[in-house]
Amino acid sequence: MLNLTINGKNITVEEGTTILQAAKDNGIYIPTLCYDDAVKVYGACGLCVVEAEGIPKLLRSCSAKCSEGMVVNTESKRVVQSRKIAMELLMSAHDGDCVAPCQLNCPARTDCQGYVGLIANGEYEAALKLIKNKVSLPASIGRVCPHPCETACRRGKVDEAINIAQLKAFAADMDLNSDSYLPEKNAPTGKKIAIIGGGPAGLTAAYRLAVSGHEVTVYDMMEKMGGMLRYGIPQYRLPKEVLDKEIAIIEKLGVKMINGVKLGKDFTIASLKAQNDAVIVAVGAWKSSSMRTPGEELDRIYGGIDFLRAVALKQEINIGDKVVICGGGNTAMDACRTAVRLGAKEVYCVYRRTRNEMPAEDIEITEAEEEGVQFKFLTNPISFNGKDGNVNSVTLQLMELGEPDASGRRRPVAIEGKTEELDVDSVIVAIGQKLVNEDVSELKLTDRGNIEADIDTFKTNIEGVFAIGDATNRGASIAIEAIGEANRCALSIDAYLNGEDIETRVPYISRRDEELIDFQSKEKCPARKPQVFPAAERKNNFDEVCLGYTEEDAKAEASRCLECGCKEYYKCKLLSVAQRYDIHPERFKGEMPQKYTADSNEFIERNSAKCILCGLCVRSCKEVMNISAIGLLGRGFKTEVAPAFNLPLDQTKCTNCGLCVELCPTGALTEKSALKKQIPLKEEYSKETVTIDGKQAEVLVSRYDGKIIRVIPNDEVSRNSALSREELKSLIK
Repeated sequence: MLNLTINGKNITVEEGTTILQAAKDNGIYIPTLCYDDAVKVYGACGLCVVEAEGIPKLLRSCSAKCSEGMVVNTESKRVVQSRKIAMELLMSAHDGDCVAPCQLNCPARTDCQGYVGLIANGEYEAALKLIKNKVSLPASIGRVCPHPCETACRRGKVDEAINIAQLKAFAADMDLNSDSYLPEKNAPTGKKIAIIGGGPAGLTAAYRLAVSGHEVTVYDMMEKMGGMLRYGIPQYRLPKEVLDKEIAIIEKLGVKMINGVKLGKDFTIASLKAQNDAVIVAVGAWKSSSMRTPGEELDRIYGGIDFLRAVALKQEINIGDKVVICGGGNTAMDACRTAVRLGAKEVYCVYRRTRNEMPAEDIEITEAEEEGVQFKFLTNPISFNGKDGNVNSVTLQLMELGEPDASGRRRPVAIEGKTEELDVDSVIVAIGQKLVNEDVSELKLTDRGNIEADIDTFKTNIEGVFAIGDATNRGASIAIEAIGEANRCALSIDAYLNGEDIETRVPYISRRDEELIDFQSKEKCPARKPQVFPAAERKNNFDEVCLGYTEEDAKAEASRCLECGCKEYYKCKLLSVAQRYDIHPERFKGEMPQKYTADSNEFIERNSAKCILCGLCVRSCKEVMNISAIGLLGRGFKTEVAPAFNLPLDQTKCTNCGLCVELCPTGALTEKSALKKQIPLKEEYSKETVTIDGKQAEVLVSRYDGKIIRVIPNDEVSRNSALSREELKSLIK
């Protein structure tokens, strides 16, 4: 037996034990991607290096043997630097997406690819559960979200983007029409949290924190919960019956909801903090932005969200026959289409740029046009003119587009001396919204008049008080942005209540270079559009415009997904190691070898572009299975793992045992569903008692066709085994 020290821990091992095994047997992690008990040591990845006192060079722990009195450091500055370089070199030639672009572009990081795939397979309940990991109001959000996920969808570069938002609504509607899913709650923590504001941010935080086992109370100034989803989105886009059902689910989790109480009047932040362990301020932005245009103080000039709120509350509002809406966003479109439904005969949308620059969704603009809204592009109000205190006309400045501004859109420039007069009965100014400052006088505000909150932890200037949503930092944004903040804030509060810090470092992920992707070879398959009522039928009432997907159409639309994200994401060893270090593979970026292969068989999918040449598949096929169906072809950067002569796997001796798939650390080899059904892999080990030379040990083994193909070095089973590791490996036949 030998005595040595690893990371300050004194340990005793058998002579001949490698440093890697000694560390592993004593709970000390050393990363490696090319090592496995089933095959001979290869030392290809260079990640398992360690530093030993008195030895000038770094040692590869997978092959270096322990010696008496050795002092090893597995995380020294030199070791970490070496591993970072090794990872950067590996990742610089690894061409794959860890996560699909749609998910990366979703502010809530919803697993779009995951739930779209589940819908395609008819697994609607599983899809709903996956969605609710991030979005607690999916039926509502699926109807109103401007879906930045679809902007990033690569299917759009083939034909049309996947209708991800409508698929979310489809899965959620299936759930609402059955026994609605309730997540399992953690045990009660005894902690109390108050949330001010029952909009999408506040409700999401309440859902997440209730699931974590906390006691949550939501306070809201309005008659009902929902915030802008209820009072800022028209009924024809989001039926409030749907919103009510989703809020009821959150209430079933034990969240207490108190309506009709206002911050600054019925309670203060300080008073809530005195009664709770934490407070979240999610008050939203309920004040319409001003255009600062002469005459804006005239009667019958309404703010965009003020107008929509009045309609939602069924308050009488006189807009007359001729209405002008100023603005080009979704709120402006909501105001235009609502004015049509209220009976206005002429509805004009005034926007200072062109349609191409409008921030509103294209479908909203198109449907507004179909309903009779007239667009006056390249015009900007320079005065609102009145008679007897009421607005009766608008003077419009004619514009042209100049150079791009900070937003990337071309700046509108006034054409000297060119104006237009437009007679009106009312004006709706829908150019934005902001926080009512006096509501949050206890908190520190930014120069823009919003609550100042840490962008990572959401902490404010008051201990134990957090702020999220439209009221903070950059101001009003889309609902899914507020939901993303609420999810992260819930994690931050959990950490705060436990006296812990949260990880703020953004973990590394691999992304493909879009310019190198061959979209031309993809088969075109136009999108399935959900049914929408004709304009003539819909514009006279507030019934929901979009009827959503039928089950058949939903599955067909979901099946168009290109599945850009890696299927092995959650168990990828390469990514796990890459995320341990702050790596920058772009330092070694060169011409990326295009090695994507299409010769997969019925059971195994090969993607050589993700391969890091660890050799585990080649060695296991040769040393364990004695088949050699695959090998290393080529030299240098062009080396790849492939069958001899690049034949399809079906034309080799491959038995589809799945061992190569199991050992692959990168997702270069993945199993198809047929393989999962026929071959027991990773999680399907059996516990057996084996005897060698009179010594018995309980081990985990995996068999194929009666043969032991894998002995699992499971710490719980084999750490104290009477058999050495070499003896355990000899069981493989």
